[in-house]
Amino acid sequence: MRVIGDVRVGAIGLGAMPLSIESRPDEARAIATVHAALDAGVTLIDTADSYHWHAGENGHNELLIARALASYGDDTGDVLVATKGGRGRPGDGSWTVNGDPRHLRRACEASLKRLGVEVIGLYQLHKPDPAVPFAESVGALGELHDEGKVRMVGISNVDVPQIRQAQRELGGRLVSVQNRYSPAVRDSDPELRLCAELGIAFLPWSPLGGISRSALESEEARPAGHTAFHTIARERNVSPQQVCLAWLLAAGPHVIPIPGASRPASIRDSAAAAGLTLTGQELARLGEEAGNIPSTSGIQ
Repeated sequence: MRVIGDVRVGAIGLGAMPLSIESRPDEARAIATVHAALDAGVTLIDTADSYHWHAGENGHNELLIARALASYGDDTGDVLVATKGGRGRPGDGSWTVNGDPRHLRRACEASLKRLGVEVIGLYQLHKPDPAVPFAESVGALGELHDEGKVRMVGISNVDVPQIRQAQRELGGRLVSVQNRYSPAVRDSDPELRLCAELGIAFLPWSPLGGISRSALESEEARPAGHTAFHTIARERNVSPQQVCLAWLLAAGPHVIPIPGASRPASIRDSAAAAGLTLTGQELARLGEEAGNIPSTSGIQ
């Protein structure tokens, strides 16, 4: 278990974006994937109003998550749903940014309705908008918190100065930072360290960047892995994904990876990383390898 603000969550979260964007699974498999995550002990689900494929589908992922939780055959009271506002998708594959406080307020209200809740557990600014003063965007989230519409506030795709500024604007109430971070993408090392210093959760998105696309396919169906992550995976008889996520967890108790998944087997495998402890020697080998692996991550 790890902590976001004052909420305990499973050490591995579920990044729900693949369930709604291009090449998404059918709804039955998507809901089965969410249920498999819950069965495996995942209690953090990350979504956003902009996680959809076609024009006019705004909120597709939030609605899907709401249906999956409602149809789960057990209590979901301990599940933290984190959503985001401030990005859009016109339907042509591109992403837009809108950090206007008025837009963020409307986006939050819409997310509340789609999720079917009175309070959003964790609401995050999806990305700073260069056309809007950062303080104004963050201030809007602070107002939503003051009004009781969101329980906790986070920010995403930010740098060190923005983290410090957001913490000041929110009066110390910033609880999370969600940045891209993986063996292939290490440029958020300064942000990861600052979050540890400030006691803020760090949520790596696309945490499996650079690792074999699917460790659950047959050896014949995927390229042979030649990185230290793959070597240690073979030595431990686990998947490279599990080794990667365990490596991220070892970066600090404030790190909570949110790997994406579009089928039950993938999230079950990822969740199992919470029980994998790497040795100091293994971590050293992986640290030397990380950063020299080509990235295969997408935009978020």
